[in-house]
Amino acid sequence: MKRTPTHIGAAMPQTGRPAAEMNKLCPDRTGRRGFHARRSGLGAYLFLSPTLLIFSVFVLFPALFSFYLSFYRWNMFSPDRSPVGFGNYSRLLESPEFWMVLKNTVVYTIGTVPLNMTFALLIAYFLNKRIVGKKFLRAAFFAPVVISPVAAAVIWRWIYEPNFGVLNYAMSWFGIPPVNWLNNPSAAMTALIIMGVWKSFGVNMVLFAAGLQGIPEHYYEAAELDGAGRASRFWHITIPLLSPTTLFILVMSIIGSFQVFDIVYVLTSGGPLDSTRVLVFYLYQHAFKFFEMGYASSVAYVMFAMIFILTLVQMKYFQRRVYYAV
Repeated sequence: MKRTPTHIGAAMPQTGRPAAEMNKLCPDRTGRRGFHARRSGLGAYLFLSPTLLIFSVFVLFPALFSFYLSFYRWNMFSPDRSPVGFGNYSRLLESPEFWMVLKNTVVYTIGTVPLNMTFALLIAYFLNKRIVGKKFLRAAFFAPVVISPVAAAVIWRWIYEPNFGVLNYAMSWFGIPPVNWLNNPSAAMTALIIMGVWKSFGVNMVLFAAGLQGIPEHYYEAAELDGAGRASRFWHITIPLLSPTTLFILVMSIIGSFQVFDIVYVLTSGGPLDSTRVLVFYLYQHAFKFFEMGYASSVAYVMFAMIFILTLVQMKYFQRRVYYAV
C-alpha cells in the first residue's frame, strides 16, 4: 500500500506544472497577497507622512535652498539674485576674518571637549559605585543640561561680573585679584570654555554611566583574582571596554563645539576684539546683520564639509581601536 506523505509540500497534488503557471491558475491568492502588501506599505507611508512633511519643510528644503544661495549674491529683501558662481567660496577662503574665526572655534573645541569628557567620565565612574545620595548627585550634575542656554548664560554673566560676581569673590579668598572675565580678550575664551563644560558635561556623564553598566562584572572579578589593583582595572578593563561610548561622545562633542552660538551671543557677542567670535556667530552676523545670505550659506556649507571630513577621519582612525565586551 502506498504511504501518504505527511509533510505540507507533499500534501498538494503533484501536477508537474511550474510555479508561475500555478499562480496564473490561482490569481486570487497572488492578488490578495499583493493587495495586503500595498495596503501595509500605504499605511506605513501614512504614519510617516507627518514626520516626512516636517523634515522636508524645515530641514531638507532649507538645506537645499541654502546650497543654491551659496552661488548667488542676495540680500534677502530684493527679489533679484546675482549669480557669482564660486565667488562666495573663494571670498571666504581668502578672508583673514574667516581664518581668525575658525581659529577661535578650534580653540574653543580643544578647550571644551577634553575637559568635558574627562569630568564626565570621572564623575560617572564614581557615581557608578555604591555611595549615599547617588540618584540625587546624578540629577544635580545633569541639571545644567535641561536649563535653557540663554537663561544659563544670563546666570553666568552675573557669576563673571567683575565687581560683584561670585567667581571673583571666591577667588579673593585665595588672594587672587579680580578678573574682568568677559571684557578681557585673554580671559573671555576661558570664560566661555568653563561655561561650555559646565553646561554640557551632564549628557556625557549619563552616556558614560550607561557604558559602565554595560561592562560585565566577571572581567573585574577575574582581574581582581589575578591581583590587579583598582587603577590597573580602570586602565586595562574600563577604558578599553568604554571605547565605543568614548568614540560616540568624542564625535558628538566636537560637532556640538563647532556649532556653539547661544552662549557666545549672550555672554560676549563675539568680543572683546573678536576674541570669541566663532563660526556660527560669524555666519549669523553675515546672514542677519549684514544681509549677505549667499556668503552666509557658503560659510554654512564649508563648516558642514569640515565637520563631515573631521568625523570621517575620527571614525577611520579610532574604529580599529574600539573594543567590545563579549
